[in-house]
Amino acid sequence: MLSSSSPFLYSFALFLSLFLLFLFAPQFFPLRKQPSPISLEDELDDLHLFHQATVVSSLKVSHLGITHPKPKIAFLFLTNSDLVFAPLWERFFQGHNQFYNIYIHADPSSKVPPPKWAISANFIPAKRTERASATLISAERRLLARAILDDPLNLYFALVSQHCIPLHSFQYIYKSLIGNPAEESRAFLSQPSHKSFIEILANEPTLQNRYIARGKNAMLPELTFEQFKVGSQFFILSKRHALLILKERKLWRKFRLPCVDLNSCYPEEHYFPTLLSMADPEGCSHYTLTRVNWTDSVDGHPHTYHALEVSPELIHTLRESNSSYSYFFARKFSPETLTPLMEIADSVIFRD
Repeated sequence: MLSSSSPFLYSFALFLSLFLLFLFAPQFFPLRKQPSPISLEDELDDLHLFHQATVVSSLKVSHLGITHPKPKIAFLFLTNSDLVFAPLWERFFQGHNQFYNIYIHADPSSKVPPPKWAISANFIPAKRTERASATLISAERRLLARAILDDPLNLYFALVSQHCIPLHSFQYIYKSLIGNPAEESRAFLSQPSHKSFIEILANEPTLQNRYIARGKNAMLPELTFEQFKVGSQFFILSKRHALLILKERKLWRKFRLPCVDLNSCYPEEHYFPTLLSMADPEGCSHYTLTRVNWTDSVDGHPHTYHALEVSPELIHTLRESNSSYSYFFARKFSPETLTPLMEIADSVIFRD
């Protein structure tokens, strides 16, 4: 009879432990599923769309027969669920129809219903998006292209999600970006360049892992590690930078490659900061105007605010920034916060 110290028993116990770990670990530590690659059909369809947008953008506003041109902000909603904050955004936009357009890219697999708001919104032809893939880059470029095609007066493009809320009134944001519409719109239209508000970071602790997420040398020779940047997914881009993104091909061929390390793969947080830092670093703010709380992030998701956290003090705190601009938007808010947010909308959020 074998003793408890027998090497055979130790080996058997080790084998059994490994077998049970292999069998049950996925239930407790689910693995990320490898995203599907972007199909050739989708790629060609997008390239055609981007080409159309860049051709149309070459037409000058003065040649379009618009008597009193007013610069507009295009709000780009990227969503995979119901737009629960539609009533809050409706109040935000109310009375400013001449100065904005809304475009919504709703993941077709999520069956998002049209928003129940009184403002006109453009649901653009959308394609499926997945985390840890370049599909989110494609969706954001698609939103930019549709907005450029739709209205030549869209001169700023603000990307937000279904979990974003405004922290200021529409007038405050418009005047901060463009100025007084009655006095400065023509001057704004005639200016050759406008700054984009996009976060660009070079010292993020996980940057090395993110750079090699597709393989050790996968990004070379087009993109060295020193050129690789990270930033917030949500931005406000000027039209000239939106067009630059639609025309770009070289970096896109690298960022659309599948990742081997899905836990370090966030293409939408890398492509835009990297491209604009290489193409026009002086024309970018290097900071975002969307406030996000990463103090207790889980699986790549930031802190989610709940109803009991909503207060005037929270709104004032979320506005505070270290730049010359106050934060315009904030995320991530749970659906249950809609009621308390609506209660302080007029008295706090839209009172600047």
